[in-house]
Amino acid sequence: MARVFSESVSQPASESAIPYTLRWKSKVYALAGLGALLLVVIVFATTLGSAPIPFPTCFQVLFSQLPFVHIVPACPEAFGMTLSPEGLETIILNIRLPRILLAGLVGAALAVAGATYQGLFRNPLADPYLLGVAAGAGLGATIAFVIPFTVSWMAFGAVPLFAFVGAVGAVAVVYLLARVGKALPATTLILAGVALGAFLASITAYLMTICGKELHGIVFWLLGGLSLTKWAEVWVVLPCILAGIIVIWLHARPLNVMQLDEEQAQQLGINVERVKLILLGAASLITAAAVCFTGLIAFVGIMIPHAVRLIWGPDYRFLLPLSTLVGAIFLILADTLAHTLLTPTEIPVGVITAFCGAPFFLYLLRRRKGRAFF
Repeated sequence: MARVFSESVSQPASESAIPYTLRWKSKVYALAGLGALLLVVIVFATTLGSAPIPFPTCFQVLFSQLPFVHIVPACPEAFGMTLSPEGLETIILNIRLPRILLAGLVGAALAVAGATYQGLFRNPLADPYLLGVAAGAGLGATIAFVIPFTVSWMAFGAVPLFAFVGAVGAVAVVYLLARVGKALPATTLILAGVALGAFLASITAYLMTICGKELHGIVFWLLGGLSLTKWAEVWVVLPCILAGIIVIWLHARPLNVMQLDEEQAQQLGINVERVKLILLGAASLITAAAVCFTGLIAFVGIMIPHAVRLIWGPDYRFLLPLSTLVGAIFLILADTLAHTLLTPTEIPVGVITAFCGAPFFLYLLRRRKGRAFF
């Protein structure tokens, strides 16, 4: 009886006529297909740049890094000269691949965080920046730009350090403001996040008016970008994002049950306050880790979960991993477009995500017209 009730909570009414086994298999196939597509997109993205490299050559260079594999890739021409194997490896492995992997991690983190917030608050407008992460990170980064002294940590400059501290600090303040005894009312949490975000954004705006020559760097950071990404940044972000995503995945069933309401979820044995605290903490952590190096990349966290939900349904056991893969693919492609569209000028990737994502999202809404959206 409990299993039947759990499945009825997990599945929308529109899918009730489809056999459960067929629904399950189709989503597993979607996961496998998106995983394969992500690998293809990674290799494809390494071929594009100021020095175009053929797809087979990029594949050979990447494949040669596997243990016990020895391949000497064909060396193409670039800038009127033939690239050496060492030059190929430098371009692909040390310049392009770290940027691509960081874009994938950030896209996955923002998509999963957005899906988590939308499920916790049962609000289709919720995104990863709802609790003040963006405003806190923006203020921290702005302070790092305008301070008259140098700060560094583990070979990183002040901007990512201050942005991370600002993002985490903003969420902590929102949590303390919204908590009532042992409860964490969703409405109070959202209102506290909006109010604090507006307050921190006003301070950021004031600092931007008096920063002088640093204004261009601040604006570019606020619009998001992945230029000059190094392996060190990938290794710092990777464990934070992977740990947070795994924690969120493990709470997919409680998220399904909480789509009823908190009282019914409590009656069904879910420790609602504990689940909310864990999920809010994990989603906020991966969002803070994502934005500290890349800036504020818009639209991924709100668009990707809805796109996945409209195509594959609202079951969080599949919605979360599917959003992870789709978010990674989307941001890799968006960043590739950002640095190749107007070479050598680089467009902020946040501009690309909004420009490409909004029409696609509106198209999906049009197709979904007449059916329940959330």
